[in-house]
Amino acid sequence: VQLQASGGGLVQAGGSLRLSCATDRSIFRSNNMGWYRQAPGKQRESVATITSIDTTSYADSAKGRFTISRDSAKNTVYLQMNNLKPEDTAVYYCNTLPNMIINGRTYWGQGTLVTVSS
Repeated sequence: VQLQASGGGLVQAGGSLRLSCATDRSIFRSNNMGWYRQAPGKQRESVATITSIDTTSYADSAKGRFTISRDSAKNTVYLQMNNLKPEDTAVYYCNTLPNMIINGRTYWGQGTLVTVSS
């Protein structure tokens, strides 16, 4: 099972990053997908979701700044993040929607750390 997020890094407030999530073809083609994040000391939260027919939704904190998209040829989901704020600092994960369950537990693949400095 592959849910590998990448593209994170250190950026100044107001900057941009594009995250990528590579997944298996079978997972990508049959699932809605989402981006989630977990800040230090906080619960994981949904940031943006996209359906197999490209219907998108966003958390209020992401609206107007983040854009989720998917590339069927590459089995990859993207999160373009603009006008980043220090409160966006978190580890970002991608997952299916509903979340993938393996052996009775929610599976979270490799996340990518986004750090926004003020």
